[in-house]
Amino acid sequence: MAVLAYRGLCTFEFGIAAEVFGLPRPEYPRWYRCEVVAIEKGPLAAVGGIRVQADGGLERLARAGTIVVPGWRGADQRPPEALLQALRRAHARGTRLVTLCSGVFVLAAAGLLDGRRATTHWRYADRLRAMYPAIRVMPDVLYVDDGDILTAAGSAAGLDLCVHVVRRDWGPRIANEVARRLVIAPHRDGGQAQFVPRPIPDEAHALAPVLDWARAHLDGDLGIPRLAHKAGLSMRTFARRFVETTGLTPAEWVIRARVDRARELLEATRLPVERVATGCGFGAADTLRLHFRNRLGVSPAAYRRRFQHAA
Repeated sequence: MAVLAYRGLCTFEFGIAAEVFGLPRPEYPRWYRCEVVAIEKGPLAAVGGIRVQADGGLERLARAGTIVVPGWRGADQRPPEALLQALRRAHARGTRLVTLCSGVFVLAAAGLLDGRRATTHWRYADRLRAMYPAIRVMPDVLYVDDGDILTAAGSAAGLDLCVHVVRRDWGPRIANEVARRLVIAPHRDGGQAQFVPRPIPDEAHALAPVLDWARAHLDGDLGIPRLAHKAGLSMRTFARRFVETTGLTPAEWVIRARVDRARELLEATRLPVERVATGCGFGAADTLRLHFRNRLGVSPAAYRRRFQHAA
């Protein structure tokens, strides 16, 4: 695992990568071998008056299985050609590339994102789209996993992506333990919006018990009439407040909650897909497959093969 360092280094994003991948974890017999790779000669002054001592230069990227680009010093500042060439060579030999926040501009400058999905901080999304129109910019998600290239939105979304990488590599149990040590939610889906554009109303807390109840009864009737009754509201008022609170319609929220529960069952159990579907409230395996593909881009069986082997 190689984490890039440069003059003007984004300290927060660099710290995320160092905390998740570079922190010694003796409780795990196998873990990442993390190195800090300087893209230029020092001293490397990071934001906040911090100086970073790298383990070596770009030659170390030749043996990296994953390269992390923790932000970049500006969309208008083209990365050094030596770095771009090194990243192109790494990608050609199968190295996984991960960017946090504005680090996406480095891969974009290398031409590695043309025709692919990617995200960045919502403040930079329009700029990224304008500068690199061949990229399929997804401005309203936390992160994008496009296989061998993964990109995160701004700031804390980098934590979500790095924990997702741990989840891919080591399975859900270890990812959950790492998240618990970080004192963050063990999983936020990459498709979750970066922000809700409207302020959350004061009465939002009144819906929390209803949402908790719904999560505990995903295999039952979670239509608006029943949820509104649980909330003690008319259906019209409930639907309006629900969207104001969550940014989603009740139906979409329920589908996402059921998909999340299906993921947990696929990772942690060997239940047949049909049993997973009924246990999550989808009723039939075909319905589960439809929603799974729509939201995750893979079938339940493929998801299980990908994650359960490392559990």
